[in-house]
Amino acid sequence: MSIGGRFAAPFLGAYSMTKAAVSALCDSLRGELRPWGIHVALIEPGSIRTPIWDKGLSGLDAQMEQWPQQAMELYGDAIPRMRKITEQTASRAIPPDRVAKAVEHALTARRPRTRYLVGADARAQAVIRRIPDRPRDAMVARMIGVPKKA
Repeated sequence: MSIGGRFAAPFLGAYSMTKAAVSALCDSLRGELRPWGIHVALIEPGSIRTPIWDKGLSGLDAQMEQWPQQAMELYGDAIPRMRKITEQTASRAIPPDRVAKAVEHALTARRPRTRYLVGADARAQAVIRRIPDRPRDAMVARMIGVPKKA
């Protein structure tokens, strides 16, 4: 899973949508399987040190070459900031074994937690998610560089 199921950032809607679906499935299964003593735990890591970061950046570069001029006019200012945020996030990514330890705990604990936040950025995003929608949207937009109005 990912903290992306709770915190949908601009430009990451499709990714966050899939993670939110997994979260909803886990919530549902936790209630359905409870009568049989089957625990369902959701692992919600932040950024993990994997090839996804380089793959995403190279994919963006390839896509941008095909964008029409209007797309560059609309999104051009936000792309360099988003790229920088992605590079910074990747540099702070946690090793995969941190996530594996959370999975191991969830599998072996007598009574596992229902959710495991893994990594400082996952915990930070969970806190940010508690901010009311409009102030949070404005804060994230400023950070990423999304224009205020078209």
